[in-house]
Amino acid sequence: MDEGRLKTAVVGMGKMGILHSCVLRVLPDVDLVAVCEKSFFVRRLLKRILGQTLVVDDLNKLSGLNLDAVYVTTPIPSHFVVTKTLFENNIAHSMFVEKTLASNSLQAQKLCELADATQGTNMVGYLRRYYVTFKKAKDLLSQEAIGEVRAFKAYAYSSDFLGVKQTTGPTSRGGVLRDLGCHAVDLALWYFGEMDVVTAESKSIVTSDSEDVVNFRVENSHGLKGEFAFSWCEENYRMPEVGLRIVGSKGTIEVNDDKVRIQTGKEGTNQWFRQDLNDNVTFWLGLPEYYREDSNFVKLIREHKPGEPSFNSARKVDKILDDIERRAGKSE
Repeated sequence: MDEGRLKTAVVGMGKMGILHSCVLRVLPDVDLVAVCEKSFFVRRLLKRILGQTLVVDDLNKLSGLNLDAVYVTTPIPSHFVVTKTLFENNIAHSMFVEKTLASNSLQAQKLCELADATQGTNMVGYLRRYYVTFKKAKDLLSQEAIGEVRAFKAYAYSSDFLGVKQTTGPTSRGGVLRDLGCHAVDLALWYFGEMDVVTAESKSIVTSDSEDVVNFRVENSHGLKGEFAFSWCEENYRMPEVGLRIVGSKGTIEVNDDKVRIQTGKEGTNQWFRQDLNDNVTFWLGLPEYYREDSNFVKLIREHKPGEPSFNSARKVDKILDDIERRAGKSE
């Protein structure tokens, strides 16, 4: 490999691991040096299609490869152990971890400390920050286009488990809160800053112990109030969708994965769809946001700059998720 090329590896070759691996293989001056996967059958397939990329079954086999960055795309319950092992074994200084950073805020705090010690670039996969619609809404809020923000409502819906009974799917994915709802929480923190959970409730529909519907309210120190509603048993959401309705002193903003709409008394109504907001990338796989996310991570590593959403930002999300589960009576 050419000197100066960024050497990367991916741990966990499920859907997200495959997506990131494919993007890394097309980014300029980036090499996918290795992938780590525990499934023998998946490893056998990967060896046939990845060419010179090393395929291993154990994290320790990534040692000595002089890696610049590692992607952790394993299931959420394993994020802490895998990432901690990578840091402590000095396998790479820069780390990308799919959301959520960890299973709770204590684990997230420990990973923040390890990341600070390495002084590398670290990011967490809260992909909605890379949607052109949510970025446009962020810009409008920064410009105070609707004046002082007074309240908001956020949702995260899918039909993934609509009508499904007695399956291990919800448990293996960590529940609707950490699997899908966390994106809305991250966006709210990005838009409005830190907030406290006031009330929360959780419902089980698929199995007796699964977390399938979550509703909660928040407030911040300035009196801003917010409401959240999450469900992966919702009708008519073939694809997962996240959205917010934000009320300000001069108008409202409505934003979701596909469009953003602003209404003010003075300017009237304006609306933008993805195609209106230069939603283009060099390599499109799954969603254009994956390319934006990975290319930005690589750029920040080369510039020796911190990533965003950072481990510390993701820790704040994990803290709110802990508070929700505690108030809803779902924490262990």
